[in-house]
Parts: sequence; C-alpha cells; structure tokens
Amino acid sequence: MSTTDFSSRTLSRSIAVLLIATSTIGLVEPRLQAADLLLTDGFTSDKKTNRRALRGDWLISAGVAACVQDDTLYKKYKNHGPIIFYDLPYDDVSVRFAIKPQQTKTVVFTANDADGHIFRAVWAESGLTVRAFPPSSQKKSISVGKSPEAIPSENEWLPIEIQLRGEKAIIKSGNKVLQAEHPSFKCPKQNLSIGFSFGSLAVKDLSVTALSSP
Repeated sequence: MSTTDFSSRTLSRSIAVLLIATSTIGLVEPRLQAADLLLTDGFTSDKKTNRRALRGDWLISAGVAACVQDDTLYKKYKNHGPIIFYDLPYDDVSVRFAIKPQQTKTVVFTANDADGHIFRAVWAESGLTVRAFPPSSQKKSISVGKSPEAIPSENEWLPIEIQLRGEKAIIKSGNKVLQAEHPSFKCPKQNLSIGFSFGSLAVKDLSVTALSSP
C-alpha cells in the first residue's frame, strides 16, 4: 500500500467518525433542550433577583416560603391575597412546586403575558378549576376544565406540576391529572405567580423547566 492510499483511507475514516459523532449530537440535542432548567427557588433567602413576594409578610427560609393573610391588606388590594411572582420569559414549560395550606379557601397559579393573564388554575374547597383568558373582545375568562381535586387537608404537602405546551395544559395534583386546552395558552409568557386567599400557605420546591415544542 502506498503512503498516498494509507493517508486517504485514514482521512476517510476520520470523516466517517466525525459524521457519526455529529449525527449523535443531533439526536441528543433535543433531549438537552427539553431539560433546560429556566428557574429554581430553594427558598433559602428572602432575596432573589426575579422573585416578588407581595401583599403580605412572607417568611422565606430553610427551603419554605410561608405567609399568613392580613385581612387589612386583603381589603386594600381589592380582595386579593398574598402572592409570589416570578419574572421570566417562557413558552412551553413544566412548573413544579408543593403547597401546604391551612384554613385556606383558594390557591391560585397564574401564567401571564405582557398584557395580562393567559392561564389560571384555582384550587378551592369545591375542587380544581382551569380558566383561560381569551382576547379582550371576548369574555374576560372562561372555564376550560374542572376536577374534584380540592385543597388538601391541614398540614399536608400537595405536590403540583403544571405543563403548558402549545394550546394544551396538564395539571397534576398529587396523583390526579386534569387536562385542558385553549388557543390562548400558546401565547409567549412573561411571568408566573402563586397566590392564595385566607388562612396561610407554605410553598416549597419550585422549579420551571423548558419543554420541547409540540
């Protein structure tokens, strides 16, 4: 075998290896994108850049954010209770957190765009309701899903996952699942919030993870 033939074969093998490696990277890349962690809050400090804890005296430490509703502030804010906002742009995501309510009447998760609400899940004594917010020319909000999953009993943590992907939403409360769908859900989002009314609420283990597009 000549030196030229050997060099050509070596180069061909190197190119083949590079192509295989590139193909493998192309296959793995979507999985990496689907696991992008956009936000996490371990609740170890009362200060976090994109977190706003409002309408009450939130105590944030040791992995938990907790607040007791102040009835005076509730009236001041036109019957809106304590709330935690997170400011971040996102589209398709999985949001995870756990709640422990005490004498709480409602717990509310909301996704917003620059102009207002897009998606809302409301846990109450009567069950879980999902609401969509069509364009302003239509009704202010409409119910697009309901289940009997009520606020948990006193001193029990309820793990929650909310998946927003395109026009579809999947809400997992403990071991129960509710699905809903509305065109407004696919709008680009700017922030999210967890709020409640009456009694007290503790929140822990919050994370926001990007999902691949449908």
